[in-house]
Amino acid sequence: MLQEAKDIQKRAVFEVYEQLNRKKEITFKAPTGSGKTYMMADLINCIMERNERIVILVSSLSKGNLAAQNYDKFCEYMQSGAFPLLKPYLISTEVSGEEQLFIPDDYNVYFLPRDLYKQGALLMQGVMESFLTNITLYEGKTVFLIKDECHIATNNLDSLSNKYFSKVLNFSATPKLSRGQHPDVEIKEDEAVAAKLIKRIHLGDETDSVEVAINKFEEIKADYRNLLGVNPCLIIQISNKDKADEELNNTIFPILSKAEHQDLKWMLIVDKDTDCNTNDVFKAKKLPVSKWKNYAKENTSGIDIIIFKMVISEGWDIPRACMLYQIRDSKSKQLDEQVMGRVRRNPRLLDFETLSADAQELAMTAWIWGILPEGNNQVYGVKLWDEPSDITDVIRINTTKLKPLTKKEGFDLAAFIENRPPIVASSSVFDLYRKLDKSGNDIQKMCYEFCDDDVSKWWSFTENIDAIEAESNRFVCDYAKSMELTKDENGDPVTTSFAVSSSYLDKGHYVLISDWVWKRRDGDEAFSFDSDAEFKWASKLKDLVSSFVGNQRVGKQVTVGKNNPNFTQGNNLLDNDYPCKINPQQKYLWGKNYIPNSLIRFEYCLGGVHSSYPDFIVQDCFNRIHLFEVKSVNGPVASALFFDTDDYDRKIAELRKCYLQASKLTGHIFYLPVLKDTEWRIIQLFNGQERTITFSQLEEFIKTPPSDN
Repeated sequence: MLQEAKDIQKRAVFEVYEQLNRKKEITFKAPTGSGKTYMMADLINCIMERNERIVILVSSLSKGNLAAQNYDKFCEYMQSGAFPLLKPYLISTEVSGEEQLFIPDDYNVYFLPRDLYKQGALLMQGVMESFLTNITLYEGKTVFLIKDECHIATNNLDSLSNKYFSKVLNFSATPKLSRGQHPDVEIKEDEAVAAKLIKRIHLGDETDSVEVAINKFEEIKADYRNLLGVNPCLIIQISNKDKADEELNNTIFPILSKAEHQDLKWMLIVDKDTDCNTNDVFKAKKLPVSKWKNYAKENTSGIDIIIFKMVISEGWDIPRACMLYQIRDSKSKQLDEQVMGRVRRNPRLLDFETLSADAQELAMTAWIWGILPEGNNQVYGVKLWDEPSDITDVIRINTTKLKPLTKKEGFDLAAFIENRPPIVASSSVFDLYRKLDKSGNDIQKMCYEFCDDDVSKWWSFTENIDAIEAESNRFVCDYAKSMELTKDENGDPVTTSFAVSSSYLDKGHYVLISDWVWKRRDGDEAFSFDSDAEFKWASKLKDLVSSFVGNQRVGKQVTVGKNNPNFTQGNNLLDNDYPCKINPQQKYLWGKNYIPNSLIRFEYCLGGVHSSYPDFIVQDCFNRIHLFEVKSVNGPVASALFFDTDDYDRKIAELRKCYLQASKLTGHIFYLPVLKDTEWRIIQLFNGQERTITFSQLEEFIKTPPSDN
């Protein structure tokens, strides 16, 4: 898993834990697929580390066997040593003979399928209250309630809250605001996409038929199998009741019966077991719906298309699902968000960094028809002006990576471990595994390369992991020694450019732009930006570029390229015709570095190896590359991404060091424009030198030939 993904999860767990000291009821919002169950386990383990007298009751959906799924996951985390303090128990009402229903009290995490605690159920006949009374009154323990998928009502449990539950934690991708579930801690969608926790959305056209979706599925199916080793699937959501039969018989099945789709395996999953159907060998209609769903969800399942009503909106993980076509109009944004979550899980999250660029792009795309994302934050697709674009031939950017400790000249890991002082008291395997799990990707990779399936080597490495991490940080954070240009498998430096296509989440802060590298797929010229600082910097860059190209730019579309009379070979203009509203005699190409598909990144060290994606890229008419990482110290900056302002300051300081060395290796010019109040403080890093400049000095620098700078 990428370090950025781990960092987001750890930050969320830390913030939720901090909130426990301040409020009785806390709401945590995270997109489906971002690792909510893992973060819940991490949080509970942290709570147990500090107070073993706390008991957690997790109320989960009975639909989709979510409680059982969570229980199985917690058992897996405990047995692997990731979270060794967990002692999970799945509450059940299944008893035999004259045996009385009983809940044992020697566990610390209890999973309750919430449908078991309803009027008339066995648990309502004093069993649950007896258990809670024993835990709190006679054993003196404290009980926290976690409502998993908290948007689903839990009225019966809520009635016990004041009497038994010291804290209530709400977990959901779609908390119910009308019940006061306003997020105290949130992993935002764009954060999760940037960290590769969930897929970005590629919205299909409103006029696309279900046949368009099926044809698209046929188009990407082979690549999904070959590049990702996963059998993909398309999910089609149909209406309820009478309209469903019409949609199946008049729309879907006629398409699937066509000769070109004969090889597709489909499955219809509905509420009643006997109404489920498939053209696969799996035809056991007497099995419960859960068996049908389990058969369809495995990465190796041969089911290509899953047709459903509303039986898989929550509590069903199917990472291989990559497309969703919604025929049904649910009339509920909350339900839509839950359904979209089924196709947004990253199928190769744990080893994403090992995939090729093409495989990563495929793994990070969810095709969706018929649903728009929640609220006003719509996803917009963008592409370069030409596709395939000549821009990618002209703008070539050197990027940098950090070498691991094992690449340090003269360093021998085996000798380093051997020369460490002997361990006085050995740690348990669970403690060692947990320390390794909490370490960065670079340390984990180093461990498994060193061990080579030798248990004794694994033990000696993990026993000395603190010293190895400290030595690694000393080397990796010394950029003069650890930083190098990004290279290919042959060791040759490689360059990159803007992705041919990408996307962004509309967050407001609009700027009308018609003269940069991007165009919106819908043709609109209004581009939105993530923050007020980005919006203001984009406006300044737009004005800066406009001031260079003069009046010829305004409203005039010119041809840049060899067919233009101003073109001469070698003047850094494009080799092919390129329509763009810029002056061909003084070309400035610029654009936002949209993260979803970007390879324009630079590694830096901050408690582990991270990647920085500069916000804006400008190429001037002298063929120089200018990269801008925009920052702000206005407003609640720290609360958005960091635990405190010190963390934010440390990141800026580390980026300065990183970009300083990168400027020497790449020949590019880096900037950290920092907005304070209404003033910009611009740190320029160029050829290993640093200086602070004004915007007018930046403007003068960019238009001045290199020999005169």
